[in-house]
Amino acid sequence: MSTIPKSGINAKIPLLPERASITRVIQETPAVRTYRLVFDDPGMMAAFSFEPGQIGQMSILGAGESTFAISSPPSQKDYIQFSVMKTGVVTTAIHELSAGDRVAVRAPMGRPFPVNAWKGKDIVIAGGGIGMAPLRSLLMHLLDHRGDFGRIQAVYGARTPADLCFAGDREEWERRDDIEFIATVDSGHPDWSGSVGVVPGVLESMSPPPANAVAVTCGPPVMIKYTLESLEKLGFAADQVFTTLERRMKCGVGLCGRCNVGAKYVCTDGPVFSLRDLRALPDEL
Repeated sequence: MSTIPKSGINAKIPLLPERASITRVIQETPAVRTYRLVFDDPGMMAAFSFEPGQIGQMSILGAGESTFAISSPPSQKDYIQFSVMKTGVVTTAIHELSAGDRVAVRAPMGRPFPVNAWKGKDIVIAGGGIGMAPLRSLLMHLLDHRGDFGRIQAVYGARTPADLCFAGDREEWERRDDIEFIATVDSGHPDWSGSVGVVPGVLESMSPPPANAVAVTCGPPVMIKYTLESLEKLGFAADQVFTTLERRMKCGVGLCGRCNVGAKYVCTDGPVFSLRDLRALPDEL
């Protein structure tokens, strides 16, 4: 009998991909596309469940497999969504796909954001570029369960307006009165009338109080670096700050050993980690 740990759809062995069809492709930015997928097996689609922060592996025959955060919320039962930046061989092949094309998926995998432990707390979200993908799932989950959480403040930034993803979502979040949401770009642009400034600076201007709060950040490494410094300046402790390292994941089930950081495996011990968790690991990130 196999000793491979079981997770994923119906606790099946996660090395076995499941066939899925693309139902919609959304061009978010020149380099990012969002793919909505439906499992070919209707029963599997109906049974599929996950938590914010978990990831999936999407593969194309002849091209390979890559890891992506699930960017749809758990409440969305009609499809599973991945947002893909074109960066290499596999993602280039994915960007050539259209609605109706078929792929293979292994999901869900990894440790999610501990949202149940955050109930009753204020939530601060800081995202940049494609790093907003897992944070979109989280933010939509928080809004689906708005009464369970306190104040929600979120900032999402990119280098230019053309690099911002999820236009429709951003418009909705800006209209809502139960969340403080700011979209920002690094410098002024003739097509932009919103906030101008890098994410850490805008975050500091929002001045989220650290008492009874948690902060979540994901984006380019340089943005995360300075965001963590800003959160520390604002008084957030290391156990109040979380991020996700799904980019390091390979096989997703702890067998290949390519995502280890010291004694931890990002795929089985993460991809979500608190800053306190990360500071206990060797300096390999």
